[in-house]
Amino acid sequence: MPETPRPAEGGLRASGAAPARPPRAAKVPEKILLIPYPKIVFLYPTLIAAFVAACWLGFIEGPLERENVAAVIPSVVFLVVLALNLVVLAFDFPRTTSLTIFFLLVALVLGCWLLFVTRPELLPRVTAVLEQFRPLASTTFYWTFAVVLALIMVAARIEAQFDCWEVRPNELLHHHGIWGNLERFSAPGLRIDKEVNDVFEYLLLGSGRLILHLSGERRAIILDNIPFISKKEATITHMLGTLQVEIQSDSTGPF
Repeated sequence: MPETPRPAEGGLRASGAAPARPPRAAKVPEKILLIPYPKIVFLYPTLIAAFVAACWLGFIEGPLERENVAAVIPSVVFLVVLALNLVVLAFDFPRTTSLTIFFLLVALVLGCWLLFVTRPELLPRVTAVLEQFRPLASTTFYWTFAVVLALIMVAARIEAQFDCWEVRPNELLHHHGIWGNLERFSAPGLRIDKEVNDVFEYLLLGSGRLILHLSGERRAIILDNIPFISKKEATITHMLGTLQVEIQSDSTGPF
């Protein structure tokens, strides 16, 4: 009987063996939701600060006494967080250079404040003004602020659900209106651009702007404040790239 050919050294198969299976491609999602949110969602640090201040003041005695340092600290922290949040809403920081300058200014202000407090003999008048700065608020104020802001943010999130975009492998859907109005666009040929116009907004929610260029449409679709924009842009690019490969493979034949 003829001898059975042995496999080559190192575990290699003979030339007539079946080729190895190619690795599985990454799973393509069925749909991707793009919801542009209003800028009030970036106030969640202020909401957290108000909640922490309310809880803090609920466990200390004399929350409205000016001499009570433990009551002054949460109020100062809340005001600082609120001021920084309002700066994020009011101005855009498109580059890391502007972000560095902003943090430098904040560090200088805090450094001067600590210097005048620890060394009152440098500028006695300034130190006297800073000593009089003791913002105080009751626990009821912080709870009311936190609840009102939370309700507004929830209402804004619900309202945003009525104006969203849905990206599918072969079409783009626009859901808008209370009654579920729907517009359909062809997805093949869709080109997307990603823009991060504010570094702070990107740090808070990973948000940015998506620009959708549809084939056959003159005007581009601009979606602002899309959270986790980098992940969604990569997923959409993968979805459209997979669709393009499938179309090309189906159109080619033996002739």
